Amino acid sequence: MPPLLTSRAISSLFLSTRSFPSMATTTASVAPKSRLRGVVFDMDGTLTVPVIDFQAMYRAVLGEEEYLALKSRKPFTGIDILHHIENWSPDKQRRAYEIIADFEQQGLDRLQIMPVASKLCGFLDSRNIRRGLITRNVKAAVDLFHLKFGITFAPALSREFRPYKPDPAPLLHICSTWDVLPNEVMMIGDSLKDDIACGKRAGAFTCLLDETGRYDTPEFENVAFKPDYKVSSLAEVYSLLEANFDLIP
Repeated sequence: MPPLLTSRAISSLFLSTRSFPSMATTTASVAPKSRLRGVVFDMDGTLTVPVIDFQAMYRAVLGEEEYLALKSRKPFTGIDILHHIENWSPDKQRRAYEIIADFEQQGLDRLQIMPVASKLCGFLDSRNIRRGLITRNVKAAVDLFHLKFGITFAPALSREFRPYKPDPAPLLHICSTWDVLPNEVMMIGDSLKDDIACGKRAGAFTCLLDETGRYDTPEFENVAFKPDYKVSSLAEVYSLLEANFDLIP
């Protein structure tokens, strides 16, 4: 496992002030494009087709009563199951991880790459833009993804790297490994509470993949972290990057 760096320590090295570009505003004057040197992807639901029933997983881990209680207390942010079970007793925690692993294995058995994902990676490679990956899934899932689809991300950090998303540490670690600033990197993922929060806390650009329009509903208007960009398909990322960034490795 790579050496762990605290979020505060890494942030002091890299964070710089910048203004995030508007998602919807077009002006007559052309603003200078920001430099982009790397893109970091989430895996489940971003690079791969979502197949894990997370609500069923939470119910199995927590039990129906605790699940409903937690869900009512966190209707917008959702349940962070990994953080929630960290303070459980060792035996209870072991059982919880067994249930999670079972659901994740079912996901691996049906693993499918997201349409356009391989072409998008090829486009980034053609421009010499670095590609990284951060997931809360296990390393075995990342290894299978690399093997099955022949696309490798480096660094590729799984939940064995602590602390995991939404903490900015994994993204800041990748920036440190690449020797780039966080504001020269974009984080792309399908979760506001994990991917976008991680990217924003690190000081990176963020892009939310929202295939169903789930995040267009009113309850998400006042969330703590909003993405700089939002797309309904990875196919939209090409034009987004070329329109808004200088792709300079």
